[in-house]
Amino acid sequence: MLASPGGGRHHRRMRLAVTATRLLIRLGAWLPLRALHALGGGIGWLAGAVSTREHRVAHGNVARCFPELGRDARRALVRETLREAGRGLTELAAIWGRRPASTLRLIRSVEGVEHLDAGLARGRGVIVAAPHLGCWELLNLWLATRAPLSILYRAPVREVFEPLLVEARTRNGVEALRAEPAAVRKLVRRLAEGRMVGILPDQRARHGEGLPSTFFGQPTRTMTLLSRLAARTGAAVVIAWAERLPRGGGYAIHLAPASPEVASEDLDAAVHALDRDLEAAVRRAPAQYQWTYKRFGFWTSGMPAPVDD
Repeated sequence: MLASPGGGRHHRRMRLAVTATRLLIRLGAWLPLRALHALGGGIGWLAGAVSTREHRVAHGNVARCFPELGRDARRALVRETLREAGRGLTELAAIWGRRPASTLRLIRSVEGVEHLDAGLARGRGVIVAAPHLGCWELLNLWLATRAPLSILYRAPVREVFEPLLVEARTRNGVEALRAEPAAVRKLVRRLAEGRMVGILPDQRARHGEGLPSTFFGQPTRTMTLLSRLAARTGAAVVIAWAERLPRGGGYAIHLAPASPEVASEDLDAAVHALDRDLEAAVRRAPAQYQWTYKRFGFWTSGMPAPVDD
């Protein structure tokens, strides 16, 4: 069957978009991190000023998840969330566009590395639970300096960008596995070899892949994969994130042991424990969390959209 002319034009546009993205990353890599973060902060400010989808979603999530804050404090958190989201976008030029050794020099401190090292020393592997908090792309690079690392990822909506994503994430010897059944079997083998496995555990679980849970007191579905892997392999579980420091000052890596219940064979208890651990990490730097993502059940339950006072 012949492809439609419209489909061909769309594919060409997508390929041009990938080429333009690669070029922007290479050009942006020459800029200091402070300049990249200033640019990203401006993009985030603009996203709030024109009331983009990201602004509306962040506003709804913050209104529901931080009822203890006053209206002005919640609005300030939304504004800073959008600025941090912009910084997360523009900093990719530094994270993906520079040599790994140069990028790693942006790390100013590491807190809790003893928890990671203790887990590796047990020889059963380590599962790194990295929420969408701070700069998780930099975290991958740093983790790969401690031990062999395999990460699980979902294919982007626009699959033409997948090669770029995989190329960027497999530097420093990182193994990137697409989230498919075969990948789970590989993760089990990697943990049996004493390696590290990195998972972003706070993505909205697809049908059959998660259980009901609560995050910041709000209904959600949380993946069971991480807990099932931990229970099956005996691997240690570590919560990790890379904090963005003020004014382009670099990054601070934070690591903490997960609660033992995260590896429980009672999956209902396990996913609730995982969400409690993730929430504790997010509360340390709430503006750096991806509040622009529709993870919560109230976005798909037919309930009215969350609003502020």
